[in-house]
Formats: sequence, structure tokens, C-alpha cells
Amino acid sequence: MQRMHASTAQSATTPASNPVPLKQDAAVIGLVGLAHATSHFSHLLLAPLFPVFMKDFGLSYSDVGLLMSIFFIISGSGQAVAGFVVDRVGARPVLFGAIGLFLLASLAAANATGYLGLMLVAVLAGAGNAPFHPADFTILNQRVSAPRLGHAFSAHGLTGNLGWALAPVFLVGITSLSNWRNAYYAAAVLYAGVLVLLFAKRHLLKTEVVVRHVDAPKGSDLAFLKLPVVWWCFAFFFLSTMTLAVVQSFGPSILKAAHGASLEMATLTVTAYMLCGAVGMAVGGFVATQTTHSDRVVASAMTAGAVLLLVCATGWLGATGTMMGLAATGFAVGVGGPSRDMMIKKATPKGATGRVYGTVYSGLDLGFAVSPVIFGSFMDKGWYGTTLAGAAFVLLLSVAAAVGVGKRTVAR
Repeated sequence: MQRMHASTAQSATTPASNPVPLKQDAAVIGLVGLAHATSHFSHLLLAPLFPVFMKDFGLSYSDVGLLMSIFFIISGSGQAVAGFVVDRVGARPVLFGAIGLFLLASLAAANATGYLGLMLVAVLAGAGNAPFHPADFTILNQRVSAPRLGHAFSAHGLTGNLGWALAPVFLVGITSLSNWRNAYYAAAVLYAGVLVLLFAKRHLLKTEVVVRHVDAPKGSDLAFLKLPVVWWCFAFFFLSTMTLAVVQSFGPSILKAAHGASLEMATLTVTAYMLCGAVGMAVGGFVATQTTHSDRVVASAMTAGAVLLLVCATGWLGATGTMMGLAATGFAVGVGGPSRDMMIKKATPKGATGRVYGTVYSGLDLGFAVSPVIFGSFMDKGWYGTTLAGAAFVLLLSVAAAVGVGKRTVAR
């Protein structure tokens, strides 16, 4: 296969004699990170309460797994389209609309009376999630100075993990104190607060749009799809996310069924995985700024995570040991996060940030959509160890994809 040397979309930079103030970059990074946290919170808008829904509405693992698939099918198909919209109209209005959809999804969840109601939640939340990565990375690449991009990507991934970590504690916690309907009303208030804050600071989120020239060749907007490196990036996200989906969707159920852990303790495992992943992201930010071989960092991190998952799959560690092993897996994968985003940046042609990130990150949504269906059938058969082992195998396959990306990009 012919190697393609993809050019890189450049961030807005300033001369060394007049650097962008840290306060300005930090404000942009913080706002985008907060928005990203709401996106990841929405990933788990339903999953932490699956055991409750299964009891109240008589659902199976396959039923609730399908809800996750609906969410990510909607998100993935919308994400590729959203990249074009972000490039044409700007990231800011798209971001505001997305959070508005999360608010509606929370209200729909609070009023759900059965499986169809939960499906509506999955559709609304999936549509809201679709534009986030194209919008987020367009803002970061345009509004953050180049020397701080590695740390910006680190903070972006870290806040996403914090959103994942918060969702189970927030939803299960309020459910235990009150009921699950009030938990979703509280989530709606949370989304509304974030939307108000972002609107108040909207001047920091403005991006330039891509102007299409009248003499541009027909189909030029799709030229990036001919770059093999884009599809290697897509494959990496698809495979690595299948593993994450197993931990998020079935980790608590595996701990309950295989090791007798309580619902509260099992749910905390997902939070621990995400928090350790956030710490890994912070460490990975420093790693990403010190290396030109992003693909090697990513491959090493994913390999370490796969080995830890295989150990958890044996069942030798017991409940506490498995929880610790899954948390350590989160840290290992987290370290590779910022280098992963730098790897994608290197594969992005100038002026196509939204489109490339939309296409590549749709692989993430596809992984989240496919994984619960496949591994949900394993769970229904009681193959708990096999589920974790399968997740480890898929993560190892993502290592090959990361190496493939590295061979097709220019080291920076």
C-alpha cells in the first residue's frame, strides 16, 4: 500500500516574542473540557441504571445493550455529517445545540414509562453527542496556541473521563437517595447550567469557517476520504472503543454476577476506571509533548491495557482485585489518550479538521454500537470471563491499527 504523507491542520499560533497568554488558552481549554464532560456524561445517561430498568421494565442484557447500540449508531452516523456542518457554520452554534439535546434527553428519561421511552432517550442523546468531537477539536486547533496543544488534548481527554466517572455516581447516588426519575431531572438541571455558562463565555469559542471557493473542484470536500491514514485512524477508534464499551456497559454486571459485588460497589468500578483514566490522561499530556512518535506511545499503552484485562478475565483476582485491575487498565489506556489525538492531528489535512475528526471519531461510535450487541450475547450466556478476554483481544487489534497510522504519517 502506498504511503500517504498527510499534512497537518495548523493551530492559530503567535510569534515567540508575543505568545498567547496562558490565561486565554486555559479559559478555552476549560470551556471545551466542560462541554466534553457533558458529552461523556451522556454516554452513560442510561447504562448505570440498567439493573433498575431491567427490574422495572422486565428487560434482558441484550435489550439494554441495544439501547447503547441505538445511541452510538445515531451518534456515529451523525458525527461524520456534523464534521461538514462544523467546517461550514462554525463549532459554537453546533455545540450549543448538542447540549440542548442532552437536556431534552434527560427530561425524556425522567418521564419514560417503558422500553420505547428509553429508546427515545437513546436517540436524543445520540443526536446530541454526534457533533462533539468535530466541534471540540476544531475549537482547540484554532483557539489554543500550538505549544500548548498537547496539554489541551490531555485536558480534553481527562474531562471526558471525568464525565464518565461522574455519571454513575450522580445517577446511582440520587436514585438511592430519591428515585431514578429525580436523578434525570437533576441531570437536566446540570446540562442547563453548563449551557448557560458556555453561552456567557461564547466569545472564546468562536471559530473560523471553511469558505468554499466557486472554482473549487467538484467533490473536493471529500478528498480527505482518499487518504488511507484516515481509515487506519477510523479502525483504531473502532477497535479500542469496543473494549471501553465492555467496561462501561457490563463491568458492574460482571462484578456482581462473577464476584458477588454489590450494585453500588460494582458501579464504582466504572468510576474508578474513568478516574484512573483521567490521571493517565494527565500523565499522557506530558508524554505527548515530549515525543514525535505518538503511534508508539499509543501502541504501548493499549498493549499494557490488554494484558491487564486478560489478567482480570481469569477470575483469579476476586472482586477487589478485579476492580483494581480494571482501574489500572483505565490508567494505562489513559496515558495513550493525548498521543492518540496528536496522532489524528498529524493525519489531518489543512482546512478539514471538522470533517476528519467527524469521520475518524465515528469509528468510536461504531465501536460503542457494535460491542454491546456482541458482548451482550456473551453476558446472557454467563460468559463473564470470555467477555473480558474478548475485550482484551480487540484492544490488541487496535495496536496494529495504531502502528498502521504511524507508518502513514510524518513524524513531527
